[in-house]
Amino acid sequence: MKYDIIVVGAGHAGIEAALSPARMGKKTLLITMSVEQIGAVSCNPAIGGLAKGHLVKEIDALGGQMGLSTDANGLQFRVLNGSKGPAVRGSRAQIDMDRYAMFQRSVCINQPNLDVRQDLVEELLVENGEIIGAKSQLGIIYNAPKVILTTGTFLNGITHIGELQNESGRLGEFSAKKLGDNLRELGFEIGRLKTGTTPRIDATTIDFDILEAHEGDSEPIGFSFATPRDFNPTQLPCYITYTNDKTHQLIESNFYRAPLFSGQIEGVGPRYCPSIEDKVNRFKERNRHQLFIEPQTEDKTEYYINGLSTSLPSDVQDEVVRSIKGLENAKIIRYGYAIEYDYAQPTQLKHTLETKRVKGLYFAGQLNGTTGYEEAAAQGLMAGINASLSIDKKEPFILRRDEAYIGVLIDDLVTKGTNEPYRMFTSRAEYRLLLRESNADQRLSHYANKLGLVDDETIKRLDTKIEQIKKGMQILDESFMTPSKENLEFLQNLKQEKIADKTSYKNIVARSSFDADNLGALDSYFDTISKEAKDEISTNAKYDRYIQKQQRQIEKMRELLSFKIPKGFDYKSISGLSNEVVEKLQKAEPTTLYEASNISGVTPASIDVLHMYIQMRKYKG
Repeated sequence: MKYDIIVVGAGHAGIEAALSPARMGKKTLLITMSVEQIGAVSCNPAIGGLAKGHLVKEIDALGGQMGLSTDANGLQFRVLNGSKGPAVRGSRAQIDMDRYAMFQRSVCINQPNLDVRQDLVEELLVENGEIIGAKSQLGIIYNAPKVILTTGTFLNGITHIGELQNESGRLGEFSAKKLGDNLRELGFEIGRLKTGTTPRIDATTIDFDILEAHEGDSEPIGFSFATPRDFNPTQLPCYITYTNDKTHQLIESNFYRAPLFSGQIEGVGPRYCPSIEDKVNRFKERNRHQLFIEPQTEDKTEYYINGLSTSLPSDVQDEVVRSIKGLENAKIIRYGYAIEYDYAQPTQLKHTLETKRVKGLYFAGQLNGTTGYEEAAAQGLMAGINASLSIDKKEPFILRRDEAYIGVLIDDLVTKGTNEPYRMFTSRAEYRLLLRESNADQRLSHYANKLGLVDDETIKRLDTKIEQIKKGMQILDESFMTPSKENLEFLQNLKQEKIADKTSYKNIVARSSFDADNLGALDSYFDTISKEAKDEISTNAKYDRYIQKQQRQIEKMRELLSFKIPKGFDYKSISGLSNEVVEKLQKAEPTTLYEASNISGVTPASIDVLHMYIQMRKYKG
């Protein structure tokens, strides 16, 4: 069976990795252990969050599927950090986890150019350092010049509930042991990580009356730029409760039975999403931890306890859950568990997510050491795009750190690597003022249009919005207000402070007290444009001086970005570089000074020395 591209694994990374090349006209095969589990929501029933929402918006702007599927199956939409600046806000949606998976499965099965096959890949077929296909458990050989692995937690996966251990990629599902061993045989550097999930509770046994309700936004905004601003989704409440002294005492008295502490688990867990036993152990000074009780489906039969990830024994989980306010009579339907799995150190990848060791082989998702559905989907999308471009012998599609959170994510992984599950944060993006959720389409959709992933009609609407923003900013720059009596009264009516000198409209709008809805009072043009355009104009005005500063920094960065390091450059020949720096540069194989500068441990002084030697070599000819 011959294909252009084979995608192994149909989680969040696999779906985007398969849909993107199929939509770019490539004959694609998506292989999964279980067709029923395509798009399965393994952990929390939610998409987005701080920084993760940025990734979903960027996926959507690039023609990906996650945002559309979330909007179609959402249960509660809410913007986190809503009181803070637009650059650090994060959209989040509770989803119907069953309906979401069925929706994603339907999208994949009905996608032209995409075949879906239930099978288990056990071996990658490699000749002369180049991928030629894969062999399955059924003995079928699938041939393709490009293979994308999106194996999630399934490579040599082991689940833990107390002392009990099972070889499985998710509880009750097979572990991909042979494929994990095959990667080691091919010479890849493989490590072990750990993640986990929480107990799920029978909704009829929860006392919601004594819990604090946590509602969605009154004016919800979807993830997809194609979703109307006035869409009216389901808005089910979540609920808040807390652990207490009794909870902590129960957990502490059973540390000896916790796989995390008994030595049973060897993999490194996520620092920013620790299990409840880890939190109780690390933060002994805290007498409670916040928990969110979240609906898993629209019929509200089961609730997920966000914040109570655990691998404690089942009997201890029962006691712990019932020690919590509102859950005194709760019955667990599914117990929480931890899972250890293989991951490949991502420094073994190029920025295209193609492996350096095997040509035509790409890694995406948790295989690269990341956490989260959103990080996985972003990588899958980029791997699919680049595999497709490579087949056509076109230039790769690589996003810079100043262009997208996706660029930050991939650059961090391939240049710095990770020894713990990597999670995206707004603080990782040094140009986050420019990389807002709201302008993802302006930053990325023209790229997607050239790739064939976003249609011309969408671009036409986007260009109209961009032109509205451009003209609106021009009006603010070129219009001024003097401190006349009439103008002072005008400002007072808008509840704005007085001005003492001639002031541009932009400086007025830049005030934190000035709302975008008041733009029409300054100029009638603003009453003729979309709310999205007005919001962007307001944000641009407020961030203007900082945006200009970041753009100057970006210009300097682009100079480094464009300065290429010759292929096979002999770093040992440079006497000014330490052995440690030489070793890191040889291992990472950066193609530009910018890539080299992002390698952990490579100092600015080392970059200066490297820059000088490369220039000298060019001069000598």
